[in-house]
Formats: sequence, C-alpha cells, structure tokens
Amino acid sequence: MAILIDSNTKTIVQGITGANAALHTKLMLEYGTKIVGGVTPGKGGQKVECVPVYDTVAQCLKEHPDATVSSIWVPARFAKEAILEAIDAGIKTVIVITERIPIHDMLYVREKAKEKGVVVIGGNTPGVISPGKCLVGMLPKIAFQPGRIGTVARSGAVTYYIANSLNLAGLGESTSVGLGGDPILGSNFEDILRLFEQDPDTDAVVMAGEIGGVYEELAAPYIKQMKKPVIAYITGKSAPQGKRLGHAGAIIEGNMGTAQSKIEALKNNGALIAETLSEIPFLVKQALNIK
Repeated sequence: MAILIDSNTKTIVQGITGANAALHTKLMLEYGTKIVGGVTPGKGGQKVECVPVYDTVAQCLKEHPDATVSSIWVPARFAKEAILEAIDAGIKTVIVITERIPIHDMLYVREKAKEKGVVVIGGNTPGVISPGKCLVGMLPKIAFQPGRIGTVARSGAVTYYIANSLNLAGLGESTSVGLGGDPILGSNFEDILRLFEQDPDTDAVVMAGEIGGVYEELAAPYIKQMKKPVIAYITGKSAPQGKRLGHAGAIIEGNMGTAQSKIEALKNNGALIAETLSEIPFLVKQALNIK
C-alpha cells in the first residue's frame, strides 16, 4: 500500500496543453503513472503524449470514470475554478502544482473540499510520489526509492534531500508528500500524519516544516497520539524577522511561526528533532531499532 496514490491510481492533468504540464505529463508517463486524460477548455479533441484532451473534467470522467486523482497546472488566477471543477465532477484527490493562489480563493476551495470529502494537496506543491508505483507532479524520480518511511515536507528541495538521505542509509520511502509552500494549503501536516498512521506499509514518518504559519504547531498534539515514530526537521532557524525566505508563507511576524516555537511544540509532543538533514536517517534507525 501507500497513501494518496499507488500503482492502480488513474489520474488526469488539468491544463495539460501548457508547456510545463505537457513536459511533466511525459515524465509522469515514463515513470509509469496511469494518466488517462487531460483537460484544457477549448482544446478538446487534441492529444498530448498520446493522452486525449477534453474541454471539461466532466467530459473526461464520462470517458474515464475510474479516474480518482487530478493534478492542477493552470495559472493562479484560474486555479480556484479548476479545483472546484474537479471537486464537483467527483475527483477524490486534487494535487495543486500552481503557486501563489490568492488566499481567499484557497480558503473557499478548502471549505468546499471539506464539504465533499476531497483531499486537496498544495498549492505550490511539487507533487506526491509512491516510489516504484506512481508519481503525480514534478518530483525528480532519481531522488526516491521504495521503502517504508513516509515523508511530508513543505519544501520541494527539502523533500528531495530527505529522500536522498534515507536512500543512502539503506531506507526508502512508502510515500513522499509535498505539502506546498503557499500560505493557505488544502491539507496540513496533521492530515498527512493521520494517513501515514493508518498505512500498514509505513513504519515511521519524517516531517519537515519551515518558518511561517502554524501548521507544524497545529499538528504537534496529534503526534502524541501516534503509535509510529515521527522525526521532525524545521528549516529557517536563522531567518530574520519580517523577511520572506523562499515560499510565500515563509515569513516570521512577531512571535508566530518561528523555528523555535515549532521545534518546542513538536518536541514537547514526542517528535524526535533533527538538527540537520543528515541526522534524519540516524534518528529514524534509532526510533525503529535498526542497526
């Protein structure tokens, strides 16, 4: 098993005729992802990498009713409409690659997704990968290998580094989830931790947060309830007040969202804190009693 996506997942690509989406459709297909259709309004009838293109998600699902996942690659101003179209058509998991989606748009989307029981990952996510089974997004396949450690991180680059560190230590990933770097996300750390806790093929979870926002602090109390060990890493310890670093949400204002506040909350609820990326595999092995 894996979480969110596996070898049986049928997926669609919204905005597939854009250059970036078309390139990554090719790469996802090469990885083995089962992409059954694409959607771009006004371009129905075309094909991208032999994948049929439809004008709407509803038309696509009429021909491919077993598709359960959609990835969103449209410009930010169209993202809200695209996500809602997928939700209304019956898609169960929406992975939003688009970055810097307006905050009020994402607040509306998150509420609608909650009403319909739909999982939304992102915006500004590099994607999700269950190594050897399925890749949805733009994660580099070379960084991942099959294993039994779940990972969830806000940063794409940190996601790659964590996987590489685990691989070099002889471990590997059950699923790696890029949570996204926008201020308002469809899913938070706790949502993903809950999925990993229920996954029989995940033995431990590595979560990597960053400065800004309160998603890490909100997830901390759930870690205390988990039977599986959680290893946590927070980036941005030296970040100055009021200066945004990297992601749109990576900014400290007042005492909220500091690296220290996140580390203390996670540590106080049972997470093992890694000071560096290279320390993560050591803590994973220590938690699982692997020599």
